[in-house]
Amino acid sequence: MYDFIISGILNQNTVLFYMINHGMDNNLFDFIMPLLTNFGSFIVWAAICGLLFIFGGEKGKKVALLGLAALFVSNVAVYLLKFIIAEPRPFLTLPNVDLLVSESEFYSFPSGHTASSFAAAIVIGLKYKLNVKGKNYDLIYPLLVFAGIIGFSRIYIGVHYPLDVFFGAIVGIISALLVLKFEDNILMEKLSHVCLLDKLNTGKI
Repeated sequence: MYDFIISGILNQNTVLFYMINHGMDNNLFDFIMPLLTNFGSFIVWAAICGLLFIFGGEKGKKVALLGLAALFVSNVAVYLLKFIIAEPRPFLTLPNVDLLVSESEFYSFPSGHTASSFAAAIVIGLKYKLNVKGKNYDLIYPLLVFAGIIGFSRIYIGVHYPLDVFFGAIVGIISALLVLKFEDNILMEKLSHVCLLDKLNTGKI
């Protein structure tokens, strides 16, 4: 019974992969998705956190440290799972995959780009609001939509299965929530050290 359920899930995983990778194929997505998918990388989100740290004032420093911590936790979890599960990417095992990018990494589960996107999106989105015409809106919602699009792009370009993306999102969400739960412990020592360095550099102490 257990094997039957697992087999059914994996079969639907493959069916859904082809529905997105082939069934939704169009010229616009063929152009946009390979570009968008790059914004989900650890390096891009780390750079965004770096910009927040430099230009975001005291709050930006706090959010940047939390964002980097969430990225670190999510990526450690992703690489551990990839090593343990060792699932080949779809274009390595399935026929007729529409591969739109070059990909050198062998393992597929879970999606690191998706995990990074959700981890950073939740931390930044919960800490900032979007001001439109004098009204404040939670930034978390558009950032989560963006993270979801990144996850979708990983399937569309042929490098991940839907389950890779789903569990990548779970890893990112859990990582962000864990970091936010313990944010006081994470920030106190590091931020006090940074503030001390700032004062020393400006000659205030």
